[in-house]
Amino acid sequence: MCGRYALHGPQSRLREYFDLRECAEWQARFNIAPQSEVLVIRQRPEVGRVGQMVRWGLIPRWARDATIGLKLNNARAETVAEKPSFKSSFERHRCLIPANGFYEWQAVEEGGRTRKQPWYIRPAEDGSFLAMAGLLAAWKSPAGEDIVSTCVITTTPNETMAPIHDRMPVLLAPGQFDAWLDPAWRDVEALRRWLVPAPAAGLVAWPVSTRVSNARNEGEDLIEPA
Repeated sequence: MCGRYALHGPQSRLREYFDLRECAEWQARFNIAPQSEVLVIRQRPEVGRVGQMVRWGLIPRWARDATIGLKLNNARAETVAEKPSFKSSFERHRCLIPANGFYEWQAVEEGGRTRKQPWYIRPAEDGSFLAMAGLLAAWKSPAGEDIVSTCVITTTPNETMAPIHDRMPVLLAPGQFDAWLDPAWRDVEALRRWLVPAPAAGLVAWPVSTRVSNARNEGEDLIEPA
């Protein structure tokens, strides 16, 4: 799964890397958790790529209430094209979720007990970003409120991630951005072939403080090696 990540910029570099035409205001954060407002990148017709703030936790258009979003932070690559919660979004409403890095928790045996050791995973290239494959959905509440929400697509681990966890986000390369964001491209089988682990050489990882396990903790020290 992917349940926590960091996005701290710099903002000018992010705009350049993702070739954004417009971008909503956002703040640097080092411990972004589900149900937060997060930055996503989508393709707006006749404008280009734009950055938009949405809720993390997908609420399908047909949902009766917003609580379903508490369970839909991630979509599995193996079933995203078939599950009713994700199928329409996968075909028509894809996005990128930019990150400087993400966290995952490794089960470690110590003294006959298991504890969770958090790790931070980021691009091997300094100053680069990760583009997590995401989905979007628009939902109108019974009170008439319009909510746009997102989730992260996950896949099996690469060689870097395998010792840490059995899942990782689908990470897309810049050459895939245009097609992924194109709502007119609905070749589901072609899209599914992209939902694979990113090359291990493109990532580095190190253990970090268990403080990141509490979503209320924030700050640059969270991504420093433990």
